[in-house]
Amino acid sequence: MTAESLPDAESYRGWRSPSRALRAASDAIPPSGLVLLGILSVQVGAGLAKNLFTQLSPSAVVFLRIATSAVMLLAVVRPKVRGLSRRDLAVGVAFGLSLGLMNLSFYEALARLPIGITVAIEFIGPLTLAVVSSRRRLDLLWVGLAAAGVILLAPWGDAGTASWIGIGFAALAGTFWAAYIVFSAATGARFPGASGLSFAMIVSTIVVAPIGVTAGGTDLLRPEILLVGAGVGLLSSVIPYSLELEALRRMPKRVFGILMSLEPAAAALVGLFVLHEVLQVREWAAIGCVVVASIGATRAGDG
Repeated sequence: MTAESLPDAESYRGWRSPSRALRAASDAIPPSGLVLLGILSVQVGAGLAKNLFTQLSPSAVVFLRIATSAVMLLAVVRPKVRGLSRRDLAVGVAFGLSLGLMNLSFYEALARLPIGITVAIEFIGPLTLAVVSSRRRLDLLWVGLAAAGVILLAPWGDAGTASWIGIGFAALAGTFWAAYIVFSAATGARFPGASGLSFAMIVSTIVVAPIGVTAGGTDLLRPEILLVGAGVGLLSSVIPYSLELEALRRMPKRVFGILMSLEPAAAALVGLFVLHEVLQVREWAAIGCVVVASIGATRAGDG
C-alpha cells in the first residue's frame, strides 16, 4: 500500500464504527496498533474464506463476503443518492464494479496460490498506480524491485507452489485494486459521507450475485456456511474499514502507507500459522521485494 493509494479519511467522515464498544476500544489503542490489527483482521478473514473452498467455490465465497459486508454496512450507513447526477451515479457504479471484480479475482487466485503470494502479486496494482502518479525516476527502481519479486514467484521450469493461472488472477485483482482506488476517491468526492461506500457495496453484491448464487446453490443457505460467511465479511471488511479510518484520523498518511506495506508479509505469516502454507526461501525473498518496493514508493511519494 502506498501513500497515493490510501483512501481519504474525510471522504468517509460519515462512517461510524459498527458499535460504540469498538470505537471506545480503538481510542485506547495507538494508531499504529489499529493499522496492524486491521491488516491482521483482513488476512485472517481471507484465511477463513480459503477454508470454505472445500465446501463452496471461490465465487460463492465472494458473494457471501460481499453480501454480508453490505448488510452490516447498510445497518450503519444508508446510501444517499437524491440530488446526485447520472455522472455521479456512474462513478459509484464503477466503484462497485471494481470492488466486486477485485474480490472475485482475488479469491480465484487464493484458490490456486498461497495467500502470501497472492497478496504480494496483488500489491503490484496500487504500487504501479502510485508510480504512474508520482512520475519520479526513483520509482522505476521500486517497480523493478516489485517485478523481480513477481519473477521469483513464477514457477519457472518446476512445479513450485505457484501456478500461472493463479498469478494471472492475482495480477487481475491488482489491476482492479488500482481501479478501486481511483473510483474510491472519485466516489468519496461526489457522495455525502460514507454513503458512496454503501452504494458501491450494493452494486458489488448485485454484480457478484448471479455468479455466486449459481455456483453456491442451496449450500449458501446452510446455517454454518452463513455463520462463517458473516465472520469473513466482518473480518475482511467491517472491522478493518473501521480501524483504518480511525487510524487515518490520528496519524500521517505516509506512516499509514508504510505500515500497510507490511500486508504481504502479514498474509504470508497468516498462511503459515493458520493455513499451514509453508513457503520456500525464494518465495519469502519475493514477498520481501514487494514489501520493500511498496515502502520505498510510499516514502518517495511523500517526499
